[in-house]
Amino acid sequence: MSFSVLGDLNWFAVIVATIVYFGLGGLWYAEFLFGKAWQRAMGWDGNAPEGAGAGIYVVPLATCFVATLATAMIAAATGTDTVGEGIVLAIVVGIGLSAAVLAVTGMFDSTKPAAMTTVAISAGYHFTGLLLASVILALWQ
Repeated sequence: MSFSVLGDLNWFAVIVATIVYFGLGGLWYAEFLFGKAWQRAMGWDGNAPEGAGAGIYVVPLATCFVATLATAMIAAATGTDTVGEGIVLAIVVGIGLSAAVLAVTGMFDSTKPAAMTTVAISAGYHFTGLLLASVILALWQ
């Protein structure tokens, strides 16, 4: 694989998949789903950190874009173009990379009241977001 694959991507699919992945976060971390449990596990009172500003939304959007772009590059390089192949891709990137990295971070994060609960909720979000992104990318190859 090389960076030349960037020219072969369906950039509209990348943008739509990024928005879906980011938008899922708005639901995932809402109080009616996992928001309350995540806040307790983080030891967070729900108020935006002081001086957070627009960064509290821009940074997650940018990271969703980077993860979606990397997934799109892998999808293009592997010829992922069916729902089934999109699911396999999501398992590889969502569990094999995102969840694995989050688990290591959570294992050594003694600052959180329930670090592994935080990991479980966050890993679930990233897996589900990457699953949706992978299927969108596979179908719009």
